[in-house]
This record gives sequence, C-alpha cells and structure tokens, in this order.
Amino acid sequence: MGSQLFRVKSIDKLIAEADAPERRLKKTLGVLSLTALGIGAIIGTGIFVFTGTAAAGEMVKYPSLLKAPLLDVLLHGNQALTTGRPGAGPAIALSFFLVAVVCGFAGLCYAELASMIPIAGSAYTYTYATLGELVAWVIGWDLVLEYGVSNMGVAVGFSEHVNRLLQGFGLHLPASLSAPAYSPAAGWAWHFNVPGFTIVMLLTVLLVIGIRESAEANSLMVAIKLIAILVFVFAAAKYVEAKNWHPFMPNHWQGVLTGGAIVFFTYIGFDSVSTAAEECKNPRRDLPLGILFSLAVCSLFYVSVAVVLTGIQNWKTLSNAAPVINALHAIKLYQVERWVTIGALTGMISSLLVFQLGQARVWFAMSRDGLLPKAFSRVHQKFRTPHVATWVAGVFVAIPSGVFDIDTFADLANIGTLFAFVLVSLAVLILRRTQPDRPRAFRVPMVWLVAPLSVFFCFILMAGLPVENWIRFVVWLAIGLVIYFLYSRKRSALASPDNPEGA
Repeated sequence: MGSQLFRVKSIDKLIAEADAPERRLKKTLGVLSLTALGIGAIIGTGIFVFTGTAAAGEMVKYPSLLKAPLLDVLLHGNQALTTGRPGAGPAIALSFFLVAVVCGFAGLCYAELASMIPIAGSAYTYTYATLGELVAWVIGWDLVLEYGVSNMGVAVGFSEHVNRLLQGFGLHLPASLSAPAYSPAAGWAWHFNVPGFTIVMLLTVLLVIGIRESAEANSLMVAIKLIAILVFVFAAAKYVEAKNWHPFMPNHWQGVLTGGAIVFFTYIGFDSVSTAAEECKNPRRDLPLGILFSLAVCSLFYVSVAVVLTGIQNWKTLSNAAPVINALHAIKLYQVERWVTIGALTGMISSLLVFQLGQARVWFAMSRDGLLPKAFSRVHQKFRTPHVATWVAGVFVAIPSGVFDIDTFADLANIGTLFAFVLVSLAVLILRRTQPDRPRAFRVPMVWLVAPLSVFFCFILMAGLPVENWIRFVVWLAIGLVIYFLYSRKRSALASPDNPEGA
C-alpha cells in the first residue's frame, strides 16, 4: 500500500495512454487559440466582480476569529478578532500587480511542465508524474473544488449583470428568479438564481459538441470583452478624482495581502490552458507561449481597471456583484455602462466556458487513471469530447450557482488555486533532479530561485486568507481522502496486477 501511495506514473506511459484511439481527443488548438483560452478564463469575474469585493472587504454582523486572516491570528491570537475581511482599498491595483508577479513565477513552472507532459489534467497530471498517486489525488480533488467554486462565483456575477442590462431597457427580473437562495446577510429565502444556472447548462451543451466550436466561440468573446475593458478605461479615466485614492492603503499591507489572496484565482486561466494539452496541435511549443502570453496581457488589463475603478468611486462603495457597472452608473455614463455590461457578460461567459472545459478535463484524466468512475473518461464517438465528465461538471456547478451568493464563493476558490501552484512549482524541481535529461521545449530560467519563490509567495498569500477558508479547505481534503482510501486506491490503474507499474 505504501509503495502505491507514492508511486509515480511514468511520463512515457501518460503520453501513450493519451494516444489510445478510444480515448484520443481531437487536436485542433494552436497558440492563438490557447492564448485566447487563457485570456478567456483570466479576464472575467475577477475584473468585473471580485475587484469590488477585494477592494471593499467584507463585513459580518458578529466579531469572529473565523473571518480573520490566518496570518493575523498566528501573529496576534485572540486580538485578531475581526468583524470582517479587510479591504485593499485603492491598493487593490498593487494587489493585482503583486499577484501577477507571483503568477509569473508559477506560470514559468507550468510552462516547463506543460511542454514536457502535454496531457490533460494540468497540475493533477504533473504531480502524478513526480510526487506520486496520493499527492496527485489530493491535487486532483483540490482542482475539482478550485474550478467548480470559481465558476459558481462567475455564474452569480453573470446573473447580476444580466439584471443590470435588463434594467437599462426598463425590465427587471424578480428576486425570486435572479437572487441566490442564501447570503450571509439575509440568510435563506425562496429564491433561485435562474440566469446563473441556465448559462452554465447552455455552455455545457457547447462543450459537449466540440472543442473547436468552443474555442472559436471563446476567441470571439475574448475580443468583445477586451474592447469593452478599453472603452471603460478610456471613457471613465476622465472622471477620476485623486481624492478617491486617499488613503491608498486603508488597511495597510494586511489589506493588500488579503485583497491579493481574494483575486488570485482569477489568474488560474493559464492552468486552464494546460488542461487543454491533448487538444493542442503542437503542445511542446504552443502551450508555454499560450500560458505566458495570456498572463502578460491580462496583468496589464487588471491593473488598469483597478486604478480607474478606485479613482472614479470610493473603495467602500464597491462591495457588490457588479462594481464596474455600478460605478459607471454613479458617474452617469449610461451609454458606456450599457456597452461595458455587454462586454462583462461576454467576459463571464468565456470564463465559464474555459473553466468548465478545464474542470471536465481534470475529471477525465483522473477517471482514465482509475481514481474516478470509468464513465468520466468516455469520449463521445462523434464529437471526440469527454461528454460524461462535461455533463456531470455542468450539473455540479449549475445547481450551487442558483443557491449561494458571490461572497460565499470568493474566498473558497483561492486557497485551492494557491495550493495547486505550490505543488506544480515543487514538481518542476523534482523533475530537474530525477529526469534531468528529458527533453524540455521550455526551461524555467534560474529554476532554483524562481520555483522556491513561487512556493514562498503562494504560502504568504494563503496565510492572508480567513481562518474559515482554511477550515473549509481542510474539510474538503479530508472528504477527498476518505473517498480515495475507500474507493480510488483499490481501483487505481497502478494497483492493477496486470499493470507493470502497479506491481
């Protein structure tokens, strides 16, 4: 048992299994499509929704240690008692910049592994080839949480923006059909977020039909939302008031750190690029380029929007599910508001599309290794997509999207992302030691500095998340370990007596 838990799966075997005819995915993606996938995932809810909650923070009715950042609790104990999550204020722009630097370190590590192991599954697959089955299961289970919760948050933000767009035409969805059933402030109500649920299921249908169609639709949506962001930046910049930037860091570095930790998941788009490795025509060259190009473009857009947004509105007013749109409404740029709303909706749809694609590919890879039911690795005979995994992932995201509010998802999505980045960075170092001669189309420069820095800064950001978030994360991983030992370990491909690696 011990040997199985830490036995790695050879890279050559991973590649050979991916080429099996019954499980081969259709290869249609090039570097432009991959870059668009990354931008599609990175620029969406993070820029149009979570910028607000990260800048303004979150208030709770009763003081609690659970809402305090873990680092604050470790340093100050009971004195860290807080009434909410501290906001970054105008310094959210600095949060975005620092997060971009950290993601740059992690992105370089992803690029090297993606060029070596062009297999669906992303961080899950990389850790299976380096750290062993148990760690691979943990990161795979973590990715299920990461992708799922991220998209639930996107779907909730999408619903709010649909409502804002309809209001511009004199229409209004009733709360019972557009508001979540639960929020920390209001508790439970007989509501269901129909727009959020519906968009997830519609995109699930598109993903089942085909990767090329999905990628083409995403590329169009990326172009629309980038134009919308440029319209916002240039139109709203004229209304910036310097007084709104003072104080720049109202909650000091704790606010900057917590704000960065909240928005970190928005950069996970380059992880989504790597999950599409098996559908890439030239993965060894195009995957690293797609990862790094998408990260560079999105960092510039995020910082620009944060600077303008906090300049046109006081940071304390941004705690809502549509901060960019509401800010435009407040300064009476109604025509710009309408166009940016369309761009925001398009951006969220593309984020949903790419994250759902990534989530289904992770489930597909885990199923192929025997860690999840075999049905998840079935490939549609006509469309050559993992249709069962795609449908299940759709339902898994759509139903909670109709029930919970945006703040419920904001914190939980990030700790999983950061944990995945830590393991990917360690995997690069391990492969440099264990397989130094394996061909690498891309190599991390100064790897023994870059990878440890990635690990260090990810842990720092994780420490900036609330204690409550850590407890939920530990509970999620505990549930995953129970499933692994009761189900997955016995059905693992490595445990098969016919498998020479599992002997």
